[in-house]
Amino acid sequence: MRAAWVFLAWLMAGAAAGQTAAPAPPPAHGATIAAKPVAKPPAKKKATSKKTPIVAPHHGAVTRKPVHPKTPVATPKASAKTAPAEKPAIKPAAPAKPALPADEGPVTHLHLPRYVSLRSDEVNMRAGPAARFPILWVYRRKELPVKIEREFDVWRLVEDMDGIKGWMHQATLAGKRTLVITGTEDRTLRAEANDSAEPVAILRPGVVGRLRSCDAGAAWCQVEAGGYRGWLPRTTFWGTDPGEAVAP
Repeated sequence: MRAAWVFLAWLMAGAAAGQTAAPAPPPAHGATIAAKPVAKPPAKKKATSKKTPIVAPHHGAVTRKPVHPKTPVATPKASAKTAPAEKPAIKPAAPAKPALPADEGPVTHLHLPRYVSLRSDEVNMRAGPAARFPILWVYRRKELPVKIEREFDVWRLVEDMDGIKGWMHQATLAGKRTLVITGTEDRTLRAEANDSAEPVAILRPGVVGRLRSCDAGAAWCQVEAGGYRGWLPRTTFWGTDPGEAVAP
């Protein structure tokens, strides 16, 4: 009877164990139990600082080229005495060019200002000293006097009897001294340098003539116009400075 109860208890225990996981079978005799690996905690990452950028030279780190292996490098001997280097001879300074006088042209070295005349019946006056500059005036009066004030290469800055200024090419100008009658009244050309001398001709305003001679500081000049030669006061024409001497 007791055995029946034990068997019944064993069946009930087996039914209860069927609801849970079966225990692992006992290891065989002489077998070793493998230890389960212990999971290591994740390693902490080392804090890395931001790298500082390196700026390299434009042509690399080498600042000079090495001497070529085949090129011998001369070194002074210990016992040899080096001769003192000769000092270069000091050349005498070149003499300074004398400054041009304020009244001398840098191109022709002639007096400035000075009077000249137009070479032909058509001469252009330009806004600047080059052919690319626009033409300001076209002069159609051969031998009309103009005054040169400046020189630049082959160009001359001139002024006419009315004070108009511009640039003319030197090839259009001549060194002949001329004059032009100014004002609005007729001028009397006289045989001698005085107001009571015999009249030679009557010259109208705008007449262009040849300036023959003027004495320094003189009030009268000898001129020629229209084939007539005589004397005119300086105040009656344009083409000379007050008191200027004009050689015949």
